[in-house]
Amino acid sequence: MTDQAFEEAPSPNLYFDREHNSEAVKILPGEYYATTRDMLMVTALGSCVCACIRDKVSGIGGMNHFMLPDSGKDKTDPLGQSARYGNYAMEILINQLLKMGARRGNFEAKVFGGGSVLRGFTVNNVGEGNAEFVLKYLKTEKIFIAAQDLLDIYPRKVYYFPHTGLVRVKKLKLVHNDTIIKREVEYNQRLHQSKLEGDVELFD
Repeated sequence: MTDQAFEEAPSPNLYFDREHNSEAVKILPGEYYATTRDMLMVTALGSCVCACIRDKVSGIGGMNHFMLPDSGKDKTDPLGQSARYGNYAMEILINQLLKMGARRGNFEAKVFGGGSVLRGFTVNNVGEGNAEFVLKYLKTEKIFIAAQDLLDIYPRKVYYFPHTGLVRVKKLKLVHNDTIIKREVEYNQRLHQSKLEGDVELFD
């Protein structure tokens, strides 16, 4: 069965990255992507986090990009009701990788994001809650964390090559527009609306 047969992710943002001379895909908030091919995955993170997970033997890998909605409750409990969104984001990526032939015992993860870039927007530090969640989830699932770059106050751009496991992270210390923050604010609002409606299908 071909690679494309399993690439069901709602991320249509495929392009050719001239800087890295590679086929590439851009992952936006609420999206994920998985592949067996040697290609590049790119995302920009503010308070959101992304998990880059791959089978380190076969090179099958993928990336998600998600946020836990801020419930206004104690952020020290990242596995509360809002964590169902993070659980879904992690499980759908992991299940996709397994469908493609990845072996769970070979998984390694690299996690990024969770910056404090939505100051004044929410009651709690959304980024910190996201970072706590993803670390706790991977520990619970016994998935080895090979690298992490979490928290801080800057947005990040992440370049991930799942075939080799290489990651390049660029801290965006001089952001001349607020596209990343606007995108995450809108995403957070969608999560709250979805939560009110009882809808967990966040990736449609």
